[in-house]
Parts: sequence; C-alpha cells; structure tokens
Amino acid sequence: MTIADYLALGLFLFLWLGYSWISAGSGTRYLPRTSLNQAMADRRREWIYNSLQRDLKMIDTQIMAGLQNGTAFFASTSIFAIGGCFALLGATDQVDAVFRELPFVAYGGRTVFELKVTGLTAMFGFAFFKFGWSYRLFNYCTILFGALPMMDETARDLQHARRVADQVVRMNTIAAKHFNSGLRTIFLSIGYLGWFVGPYMFMLTTVFVIFVLTRRQFFSEARRAIMDSQTP
Repeated sequence: MTIADYLALGLFLFLWLGYSWISAGSGTRYLPRTSLNQAMADRRREWIYNSLQRDLKMIDTQIMAGLQNGTAFFASTSIFAIGGCFALLGATDQVDAVFRELPFVAYGGRTVFELKVTGLTAMFGFAFFKFGWSYRLFNYCTILFGALPMMDETARDLQHARRVADQVVRMNTIAAKHFNSGLRTIFLSIGYLGWFVGPYMFMLTTVFVIFVLTRRQFFSEARRAIMDSQTP
C-alpha cells in the first residue's frame, strides 16, 4: 500500500472514532448541541416512566418487540454481507482481471485487494457482534420491563418503582447504544467501498458519509422535531 492509502485509512478511523464520541453525547462541552441519539435517550426515560402510570402495557411490549425485530434484521443482514465478502475473496482472480483494465481505479495488486476485502469483512463482523449483543440486551430489557410494579404498588412505594424503572431505562439505553454502533458501522462501510477505487476516493467517500451522518444527528428535521418544545 502507498502512503496515501495509510493516510486515507487513518482519516477513516479518526473520523469514525470522533463521530462516535460526539454522537454519543461525550463531546457536549465541545459541541453545545444535543445529538439525536442523546435526545432519544431522554425520550426512552420518559416512555418507561409513563408506563408506570398504566397497568395494561400491551403497547409497551409491542414497542419492545419492534426494537428487537429491527435489531435481528440488521444482524441477519450483517451475516449475509460477511458471506458476500468471502465470496468476493473467492473470486479474486476475476476481480483482478477486471480491475487491471479500469483506468480510473488505483489497483494495488491482488494482495492489497484481499487486505481491503478482509477489512470490510471485519467491519461487518464488528457490526454483527454489536447487533447480536443489542438483541440480547433488548431481550433482557423486556424481562426487566415485565418486573415493573403495577399502579397500586407504584403508589405504595414510588421510590422502589422508580429504581426498577431506572434499571429498564439503563438497559434499554445500553442496548440502543450498541445498536447505533452497529448501524454506524454499516453506514461507514459505504464510505469504505471508495478505497477499492483509490485512496483519494476513500477520503472523499468517508468525509461525505460522516457529513451526512453529522447533519442527521445535529441539524436534521428529525432532531428539530424532538427538540422543539413549542406546541404547534
């Protein structure tokens, strides 16, 4: 690999870690804007605390099931993507013949191509473990949610009810954190594909993906819909 390849890879990892740090709310003092993920974490707390005021929790269990189903879908997608990467490694000879004929592709040879595919496979593997662990945590969250006291019990011991609700909130937030991490990896894998064209395209696609994700986290209509406190 060339120096430009190493610089592009370093930029990719730096932006990945920096964006993850900021979007999780850790960089609030450096960027005084609440991210969409952080705002949704607050809404999760409101949701769980509101559930203490009703005995019939069918709506809440449907929400939990929806969260689990979404996580399972992306976990399955990651497995398919890993299989596609292994299939791509098996077709290296065909890809090598095609890439050598493309004038706009900075092809570094068979070994470099296999290393790039291996990195892409590692990203999808990382995403799968994030989604798999998130699915398990949402399952635990469902069990903890089932332990919430009924309305009469909550009225008798509000402090205990709030402690149990806090456990559900923390578990749900941690599960969402891992889900967001896996989803972020899927998005960044799109930017990683630019490396197969060349290091400069890799830099361009990485910056573009980070720009889109940052806009959605801090300047999107979805964030404004959550943060707007005025009643329409």
